[in-house]
Amino acid sequence: MHFTPTSASWLNRVERFFRDLSENQLRRGVFHNVPDLISTIEQYIVKHNRDPKPFIWTAKANDILAKVTRAQAKLNKMQSI
Repeated sequence: MHFTPTSASWLNRVERFFRDLSENQLRRGVFHNVPDLISTIEQYIVKHNRDPKPFIWTAKANDILAKVTRAQAKLNKMQSI
């Protein structure tokens, strides 16, 4: 099992992509069938990929490890209750 916190930066980026897709392309859209929907999503992806923005990791490793240590201590405390 691999635990991925919901606050993980890469996961936030994925969630933002789907939020933008929903808000900018799908919401209030009219799709007469599934192929129309698929075509609209594919067009959005092509448009989105024309201007890619790299993900830049800003967190420092020591800060991440300290946060993990605090979370683990809290979890251990909760489990011992």
